[in-house]
Amino acid sequence: MTTHSFALHIPDADLEPDPLDPAQIVSGTPEVTGKVVWESADGKQLRGIWQITPGVVTDTEADELFVVVSGSATIEVEGGATFTVGPGDMAVLRAGDRTTWTVHETLRKAYAITL
Repeated sequence: MTTHSFALHIPDADLEPDPLDPAQIVSGTPEVTGKVVWESADGKQLRGIWQITPGVVTDTEADELFVVVSGSATIEVEGGATFTVGPGDMAVLRAGDRTTWTVHETLRKAYAITL
């Protein structure tokens, strides 16, 4: 992680395994990798890259803004909207949203999370 200003080419960034809790997997064998590239001193702000291979998973979200770099997924928010995202799309998830992600093709996103 860096403490100074920087630029990073997201499509080529090396990511590290970030195993899912098996209870989150609804179907398929999705694998997650990611990398936090910046974290605030208090640990409440995170910036990073996240990738998931095809499958269906559930999650409880943090406050997050993300931009999809590659791949696609349909995200169903319990009691709310269902939307499909792909390259160039920005999405905002709210803390506590319960989501189901159906990943159609390996999805890579850049994110900003507030805990």
